[in-house]
Amino acid sequence: MSPTESTTPPQTGEETQPPTEIGAHESTPVNDQDASSLVETSAEAAHDHDHSHTHDHGPTLNPECTRQVDVEVPADEVSQAFATVVKQYRRMARIPGFRAGKVPESVIRRKFADQIQQDVLEQILPPKFRAAIEQQGIQPVSQPQVTSMHLVDGEPMRFQAAFEVLPTIDITGYEQVKVDRPNATLDDAEFEAELAHVRESHAVMEPVEEDRPLVDGDFAQIRFTGLVHTGEGSTEGDAAKPIEGDDATVEIGGPNTVEAFTDALRGAKVGQQMQFEVSYPQDFTEKRLAGNSVAYDVEVKGIRKKILPELDDAFAKQMGEYETIDQFKEKLREHMANEKRRHLESEAKDKLIGSFVERFQFPVPESLLQQQIDARLDRGLRALAAQGMTTEQMRNLDFTRLRTAQRESAMNELRGSLILDRIAAVENIEVVDEEMESQLQLLAYQAREPIEVLRKRLTEDGGLTRIREQLRREKTVNQLFERLAA
Repeated sequence: MSPTESTTPPQTGEETQPPTEIGAHESTPVNDQDASSLVETSAEAAHDHDHSHTHDHGPTLNPECTRQVDVEVPADEVSQAFATVVKQYRRMARIPGFRAGKVPESVIRRKFADQIQQDVLEQILPPKFRAAIEQQGIQPVSQPQVTSMHLVDGEPMRFQAAFEVLPTIDITGYEQVKVDRPNATLDDAEFEAELAHVRESHAVMEPVEEDRPLVDGDFAQIRFTGLVHTGEGSTEGDAAKPIEGDDATVEIGGPNTVEAFTDALRGAKVGQQMQFEVSYPQDFTEKRLAGNSVAYDVEVKGIRKKILPELDDAFAKQMGEYETIDQFKEKLREHMANEKRRHLESEAKDKLIGSFVERFQFPVPESLLQQQIDARLDRGLRALAAQGMTTEQMRNLDFTRLRTAQRESAMNELRGSLILDRIAAVENIEVVDEEMESQLQLLAYQAREPIEVLRKRLTEDGGLTRIREQLRREKTVNQLFERLAA
């Protein structure tokens, strides 16, 4: 956009370099956006041309992980950068009273002073910062923050930038850490319980036609109304609607049935009406009923009986590509054994990482910790959304309190990851291309999108690096578990 008399700055052309990528720890790269952030935090510091300033920008950094570079740029380079940017503005500026390209340099410098200064920063600061950290062999893991700046045309440019780096992690003795290898043997009781659960899940409900009373195991179909009593002799009154149900189902003697309902309905027949009162405990799941009593009027409308399927070859064929019930049982036992082993080994690996975290203490960069808290909150919000929480309800959450509550767990997760990264480096554990490709194929299948589309998206947002890091950590802990589990 060309400048007008409203002092809107022009877009710089090819002669003005954009902010360039600044090298960083691969798990948290400092990219073009971060470089732009560096320039933005510099703008205020450079606004007063006469002297340097010290400013506090961006999130708090952990002092134990913070480093600083002091950079000085020769005056001739600064002057050249100003000249280049001013030339761009002269060519593109449109100001009443002057022909295009003929606006005096003094007018350009006065009218677009702040924008010119910003463009000079974008041209000089990012590459000079990157050169400084490369020369010193430093790898930032946070966005750099400019703490002081001096920028005047014709004078050397001086700035200081602070950032976080990974701490030194001493893992001496990690080979001596041990964890118990779990007994993953599947016993008969576990198998029979799961088989009963599978059978239960395929049961059907059939009406009972004979004239008989309700007994334990039956399912009563009832119509009811209930009036909540909130205190001695009092009720919620006309302001509260009665509790009503026209076709509710109650399992007589069932584990989820309030005992008073079982006692009242046991022995009743279809068509029978009754009145009884139920007192609910303080911790009852429905808040309206918790700690209160309810006077119920109930009518039995019908009786149903649960019919379990026979464990025969026909049932096996219904469950999948099985010819006999023995084949189904064999596959079910195999699946259960594998799931139990994976679950117990996962717990044991978590304990192994926990032992590392407890044994090896070190400071962590605050920027990485905040990212870990973000990740935990994201997982939590996704879980809440899956449970039915609306976006509006999420907006009302106390995120300050939630972040504080997540801090300790996030700290342990982050320390565990950094320790595994350190061990992987010591043991030269890497993820080969075949392993990455296999993981991408799985993710593409789960996302139901072509693998090349997924690969392009992950490349653009840094996802490939994160996936490779996670695979490397999993590979590392798997190898450690095989060696260190006793």
